[in-house]
Amino acid sequence: MRLDKLLEQENFGSRRHVRALIRSKQVRIDGKIVIDESQSVEPAIQEILVKDQRLQEPLHVYYMLNKPQGVVTAVRDATHTTVIDLIAPKDQRKGLYPVGRLDRDTEGLLLLTDNGQLGYQLLLPHKKVLKRYEVIVNGVLTEADRLAFAQGIVFVGGETCKSAELQILAAKAGHSHAYLDITEGKFHQVKKMFLSVGKKVTYLKRLSMGPIQLDETLEAGQYRPLNTTELQALKPYFTIHKKERV
Repeated sequence: MRLDKLLEQENFGSRRHVRALIRSKQVRIDGKIVIDESQSVEPAIQEILVKDQRLQEPLHVYYMLNKPQGVVTAVRDATHTTVIDLIAPKDQRKGLYPVGRLDRDTEGLLLLTDNGQLGYQLLLPHKKVLKRYEVIVNGVLTEADRLAFAQGIVFVGGETCKSAELQILAAKAGHSHAYLDITEGKFHQVKKMFLSVGKKVTYLKRLSMGPIQLDETLEAGQYRPLNTTELQALKPYFTIHKKERV
């Protein structure tokens, strides 16, 4: 939420009064005076002082879900169970949505929040947010495949993927096990990348997104709120200024 909207919501005065308060250098965020009323803020991870009064109530919710296979990454669907359906009624919030998407047959880490600005920042191409996947394919991955991924896979039609790191864990007749690190999110990208080198993905699981790693204690379909350490790791994506909104 914008700083001026937050202070208005917290009854520090009208929008005009709040802006005057900010410009008079009476607001500090993490110890620094702030004069940009458009800055995005979140009391859950930032120390926000207004006239030495600290704001402490979180504005949003942030959940880590271990998405199971067979569930669609959508807010609603007329046919299939959605990731939102997996969230208990007591934890539901208006505007809750998944950050990015996983295919219906893909499992693993999915972030859900009602903070639209955070989700937008995590998905911006120039942020190059790293995502790691565990992959099993129905063929033998080779050093040539690793180099092809590093150079940037080119799809039929000329679309080029950015360099990706393929770590081959095991390769034998019939299948291979690997990790794949990418910084993009093209439609069906991981599956199409492996098809381009003649292998079909038979299992796909996302293990991490940026600084957030899947909590392996979560069973498929379970979720939990992000903890303080995880929220702090996301801090660069909360502190957003007007000039960054492009």
